[in-house]
Amino acid sequence: MADDDNNNPSSNPSTPSFSSSSPPQANVDARIRKEDGLKYWQGIDASVNGMLGGLPHVTRVDLRGSRNFLAKLGVGSKEGQRVAASALEGGAGIGRVTEGLLLDGIAREVDVIEPIAKFTAALQGKSGVRSIFNMGLQDWNPAEGMQYDLIWIQWCVGHLTDEQLVAFLRRCQAALNPDGGLIVVKENNSTTGEDNFDDVDSSVTREDGSFRRIFEEAGLRLVQSERQKGFQTAKLQLLPVRMYALKPAQ
Repeated sequence: MADDDNNNPSSNPSTPSFSSSSPPQANVDARIRKEDGLKYWQGIDASVNGMLGGLPHVTRVDLRGSRNFLAKLGVGSKEGQRVAASALEGGAGIGRVTEGLLLDGIAREVDVIEPIAKFTAALQGKSGVRSIFNMGLQDWNPAEGMQYDLIWIQWCVGHLTDEQLVAFLRRCQAALNPDGGLIVVKENNSTTGEDNFDDVDSSVTREDGSFRRIFEEAGLRLVQSERQKGFQTAKLQLLPVRMYALKPAQ
């Protein structure tokens, strides 16, 4: 398993944000309230600026880092790489990643999960966007017989409790193509040594160890892990963002 820790970029729960000095709390996922999270996002503009918490310039570096990570895993449109016939994005928002990454040489067709309908309105009828599920990740179930070559989940699982996240990842695994299918989780990491609750959007920022424990509980093995490069500057002090590539443990 590759684990690149040469850089220390960043972000906070559902979007990039500045690192916090708030004290760690035990069992913080018990404080997550779905209704509070939905209320927060209903009040956010359906724009890249809204999706990225006022840091729209982060998107180029973010997408480039994601593309490079997938290339190392053999996914992409260049020679020697494979294009996913079918992909799923969890927490798609307005389709920033759907259009900027997945449908740009990574996958031929994409299904998206996103509870806020005003966000996915921009994706209706877009070429390559197949099905839109306006629901939370905790409510989604794969269609019978559906298989995905790639499942991409970014900046959204902080709204799920540990139990909900394990269950969601198990459902993702059930819908994964057994012939090389891949799940990628890209999320912020806490720097306090503990998981931290954010009462602004009712989400949790997990530490790296918590993610690894959850992946194991979900029956997944970590095949590659890497920190997103290029986020930290002299002006920005953002939380680390890590990409986890996962496959079924057996």
